[in-house]
Parts: sequence; structure tokens; C-alpha cells
Amino acid sequence: MQFSEIIGQNNIKNHLIQSAQSGRIPHAQLFVGPEGSGTLPMAIAYAQYLLCKNIGNENTGGNESCNLKFSNLSHPDLHFVYPVATTDQVKKHATSDLFADQWKAFLKKNPYSNLFDWYNAIEIQNKQGQIGVDEASEVIKKLALKSYEGGYKIMIIWMADKMNTEASNKLLKLLEEPPAKTLFLLITENEKSILQTILSRCQILRFNPLNDKEIENALVVKYNCPTNQAAIIAKQAQGNLNKAFHLFENIDVALPFEKWFVQWVRAAFRAKGNAGVIQELIEWSEELASLGREQQKQFIEYCIELFRQALLLNYQTPNLVYYQTTVDKFKLENFAPFVNGANIQDIFNELSDAIYHIERNGNAKMIFTDLSIKLTRLIHRK
Repeated sequence: MQFSEIIGQNNIKNHLIQSAQSGRIPHAQLFVGPEGSGTLPMAIAYAQYLLCKNIGNENTGGNESCNLKFSNLSHPDLHFVYPVATTDQVKKHATSDLFADQWKAFLKKNPYSNLFDWYNAIEIQNKQGQIGVDEASEVIKKLALKSYEGGYKIMIIWMADKMNTEASNKLLKLLEEPPAKTLFLLITENEKSILQTILSRCQILRFNPLNDKEIENALVVKYNCPTNQAAIIAKQAQGNLNKAFHLFENIDVALPFEKWFVQWVRAAFRAKGNAGVIQELIEWSEELASLGREQQKQFIEYCIELFRQALLLNYQTPNLVYYQTTVDKFKLENFAPFVNGANIQDIFNELSDAIYHIERNGNAKMIFTDLSIKLTRLIHRK
């Protein structure tokens, strides 16, 4: 992975290059950034720069055989850890090495992909992956060995917030007293879910969302997307390059999020003074409960964004609104007056709480039913 292949984030590129050239390389670094900002490809590019002893501001001029190994993600001193779960093929003790082939294919397809894309790739959509204690034991074994090529050993831990407590505690000592020439690159979108004791031992680099122009240019170069279409998609993506790629490929239409949202709010409107509609909301909740947990979380995040778009319309800022509805007879501008300063914070709080409970394996039918009933009250608040 070349630094030139990373979209934007030039200040972080320059920082990492300078730290490598000066020899001041912290043994544990945490890359924090929202989805689609490039934390994972940046970590791979940095690892290649160090292991291949490349020079200048690009990954060229070093060991060409080493660079070739990186192009195939097969360098023996580069190790990956990522969330996994048991499958039909992996019945127990799931660790990253057992999914190595899928991981390489996943990265080659789109290194900006998100956790849900990864779960789809290994077909565990109905489960929540984790980095468990078996994984921590494997990390300790690998890093106890000498490096194959005499330089650094680099461990990239993607979605480090998915480490459970046992794994975190087991790796803590390794972070405190790492073997010589060992580098940990932890990556997360959710810094608050990482143990404070681990955070305190890492140098933190924060990635910003990409700007519209950077996303637009990436779509034009990577997908030959027409410039006018790329500009529209870039605005919709809101700094998330992975979302932009999905929008271009029309992957998002596979799940009828808008249809479910419209069903939900229409029922919530009719529920006022009409107890019979509660059964309709329960049936809606059952349909959502049949999805995998990651899909449920994605739907709630979609709802949060649609409520935000409605609020922007209500507050007379149409230039910030990008969403175009497709469900028959549902217009965002007609819905917008019902989303206002009196209810928006409580709506956001309820949606955020629902994500929290889903992540902790709460009963999905109860979560969505409770959310539906609360919305019937909030949507009528003036």
C-alpha cells in the first residue's frame, strides 16, 4: 500500500514519514477515525514504509522484493488482528489466522470497508465479532519470535475496541513491555470502548473525515465516475469514502431502510389516540428483530441521519440537505415540521440508547417495540 494511494490525511502522512525518518517511532500507536477516513490503509502504508526501508515521501526506493510482498499482503513480519466469530467452518476458538484468506481478499477489494462489510465477507452477519483471549494468546506467541527479516515486527489490530476485557488485560503487559523492535498499530472508530489502561500506553493520532473534493476525486479516479455524479455522491457520503463507494455501486439498496423508516413514522403518527396501531408497530418490530445485529444498528444510524436531515429542512438550511426520498407520497419537507428543537434531542437519545442495548445483546423485539412506542409520543411534541 503506497502513501500515494491514501486519500487525503496529508498531515498524518507527513507526521508518520517524519517519525520514521527521525527514528522516533512510538511502540504503540492508536489511529482513531470515523469510518471511511483511511485509518486501516494508512496503517498498512506506514508498515510498508518501515519494513521495506523505503525512502523519501513515497514507498519506493527500498527493498523491491519487500514491496512485492506487501502488494500480496504476505510479508512475514506484518501481522493482523481483527474481530471474528465462529462459523460453519470454524466451530470454536476463532482467531484471525483462520480467516486470513478472506481478510486478504477483503483488503484488496476495498481497504476502506467497514466492520459490517467484513462480517458479510466471513458470513457472520447475525453475530457480533470480537477479539478474544485466544487471539491475545496468538499475538503473544507471534511476537515472542524474532522477526524474519531482522527489522520490525508490526501488529495491526483493526477495530481494537472489539477486544474483550480478558484479551485487553492479556495484551496490556505486552504493550507495557514490548519485545525489541515491535510496533503495535491499533485502529478504532470508537475510542471510548477501549480500556483506559491501553489508551494511556498509546500515542493517539486522530483522523478527520475526508472532504467532499477528496471523495469526489477518488470516485472519478477509481471508478471513472462522471464528475457531476461524483460531486453529488461526495456530498451524500459526509466524509466517508466507504459510503461513497457503496452509494456508487448501489449496494445500499439491498436493505429497504427507507421503506422501514416510512412505515415506522407513519404508524407513529396514526398511533395517537388509536391503540389498534400498536399491533402494527409490534409487527414492524418483529421484522426488524429478524435482522442481524449489525444490520439493526445500521438501520438505527440511518434513522438518526434522516431525522437530522429533516431538522435541517425545518430550520431552513436546504443547502445542507442531500437526501432524496423514493417512497411513494413521502416527502422529507412534509415530514420536517414534526422534527424540531422540542423533540430532536430526545429522539436522538432514544435511538442512541437502542444501539447501546443492541450491542449488548438485548432482546431486539423489545428494543424496537419500546423505541416505536416512545416515538409515537415524541413525534407529536410541539
